[in-house]
Parts: sequence; structure tokens; C-alpha cells
Amino acid sequence: MINPRILKALLRKEVALMRRNPIIPKIVLLMPVMVMLVIPLVANLDVKSVNVAVVDNDRSQLSCRVISDMEHSDILTIMSVSGSHNEAMQYVENGTADVLLTIPVNYEKQVSDGDAAIDIEANGVNAIKGMLGARYVSQSVMETLVSWQRENGILIRYPESSVINRYNPTLNFRNYMIPALMVVLLIIICGFLPALNLVSEKESGTIEAMNVTPVSRLTFVLSKLIPFWIIALLVVTVGMIVGRLVYGLAPVGSIGAIYLATILFGLVMSGLGVLIANRSSTMLQSIFVMFAFIMIFQLMSGLFTPIRSMPQWAQYFTYAIPPRYFIEIIRSVYLKGTTIIELWQQYAALAGFATAILLLAALTYKKQS
Repeated sequence: MINPRILKALLRKEVALMRRNPIIPKIVLLMPVMVMLVIPLVANLDVKSVNVAVVDNDRSQLSCRVISDMEHSDILTIMSVSGSHNEAMQYVENGTADVLLTIPVNYEKQVSDGDAAIDIEANGVNAIKGMLGARYVSQSVMETLVSWQRENGILIRYPESSVINRYNPTLNFRNYMIPALMVVLLIIICGFLPALNLVSEKESGTIEAMNVTPVSRLTFVLSKLIPFWIIALLVVTVGMIVGRLVYGLAPVGSIGAIYLATILFGLVMSGLGVLIANRSSTMLQSIFVMFAFIMIFQLMSGLFTPIRSMPQWAQYFTYAIPPRYFIEIIRSVYLKGTTIIELWQQYAALAGFATAILLLAALTYKKQS
């Protein structure tokens, strides 16, 4: 059974140890602020500048118009206009050009006859930039063709489409990244710190005094975890404040839904930290084991790589990774305004993981007589 008086005394001890520790207060207060301020600016997958090498085999008014329109684009930059494919290919091989555009001979005449073909080659070393760059070049050429045909009275209808960007109208990758950074912070702070805190007491020998007391295992584990649950709420609060004040990104949905998910995920990660610490004899052991879990969590939870782009076997494996559910919740609430009822499966999964891991953490802590 849990004795509230004993638990309160142990919590006071934990808070006092944290305040005396020169590292933990700095990590808790400074790390969220620095991560939320710096990472969204540098970890950016937006493609805002594409370098293009052009091979103009036509040398017509239309080909010059195509090149001129790309030169006046805010995204496309013409690096060279060559007379041979081999010459232009050198710019792609040395990384100077992202896309190679080849305008064929008699291109203007082909357009007039309604049978135009143009070659676009993308530099696949940076797959995202190459793919998007090829689309930007293709769109620029199409817009030029439509304008040129309209001016010359050539009626060739192209299918029109209307594009609406839901949930992220500006298509700014930063809006997708900021909620994910809160997940990273919780994984590190609520996972690493409880493990290091417990193992440090093992190494210093202070935990031996606790082992000879009548304090129950559950009470002891709770005294180690409750401070980090509060820290988890503080970290998310700082993240939301920085995201709102600095980047203008505020949750579309309920803040309560975010806090509820934070509490559940904080239980999972802090319980995992204690579970690892129970099986570790030194801080180095706990660091290596925790780092292995963090790498798996970050790479296979959909944090940076979409789960749907993974192999089928890997997609099944992600159901056993708790951060997957927290990421789905926080992004859905932040960008779509999804409610708790609509995300009940993710909340239930986190609650199940939290219950199982906390029980294991309490059962694997062995008091020595």
C-alpha cells in the first residue's frame, strides 16, 4: 500500500536532490527553450531554392521565353544554359544543379502542332529536393506554354485543378516539426533523467539506506516518477508558449487533450527509465540502453519518416512503439483540432503501455535486506 505521508517525504527529498544537482534544473528549463528556438530554423525540409541547368537545342523565341520565366521565378535559379547535354550534366554531377531541363530541337513547332515533349532530369542524391525541383520546373514550363499559346491564339485545353492545402495552408515544414520536437524533449527528459537519477544513487550508495526501510516498492518508484511527470507538463507548456510567441503556431484543438496525452506519455517514458535503471549497475550501462530505445523511437515512430513509407513489416512493428501514438495525438490536435473522442484508440494504447511499464518498473525494483 501507498503511505501518503511517506510518499510526501520522499517527494521532498527528490525535489531537494534535483535543486542541488547543477545539471537537471538547466536541462529542464533551458533545453526546451533552446530546442524550440533553434531546431525549427535549421531542421527544415522546405524546398525554396532549386538550381536548374538548361540544354537549349531549339534556340527559338519559345525556348528563350521558358528560360526567362524560370529566371524570374522566386524558387528556380538558372545556373547555366548549355548547348550539349554532357556540358549541362557536369553541373548536376558536381551538385551545382538540382534539375536538368532539355529543350528539344523544333520545340516551338512541336508546341504549335500540339505534340510537345520536354525532358526533365532530377538530381536524386537529395531525393526530396530533386523530386520537388522537377515538379517546380515542370509547372513553370506548363505555365509558360499556356501563356504563350493564349497569346498566339493556339487553343489547346489543359485540365485545370484547384489545390487547397488543408491543416497547413502555408505548407511550412516548421508547423509539422514543432509538435514533433515536444515529443523528442519528453523522450529525452522523461526517459533519460529518471534512469540517470536512480542509477546515480546506486553508484553513490545512498540507495542502500532506502533498501533497509519499510518503504514499499510502489511508493519508492512513485517518488522517483512524480517529479518527472510534472516536468513533462512544464516542458510541453514551454514548447507551446515558444511555438505561439516565436512562430505563431498555436494548437487548433483542445490544450487539455495535449496535456492528457502528455501525462500518459510521461508515465510511459519515466517508467521505462526506471525499468532500465533497475537492470543497470552503472550510469554508462543505462545510457547505452536508453540511447538504443531512443534511436528506435525516433526512427520508427513516424517522427521524421512517415510510417506509410516504411516496409509493411516495419509498419506492424510500430504498433509496439509508444511514441507513435503520442505523435499521432499531438499532431492531430495541433494541426487538425481532433478531439479526444476521435483519438480514443491512441489514448487507450498509451494508457495500456503506461500501466504495463509502471508495473514492470515496480516489480523489477528489488530491495536488498
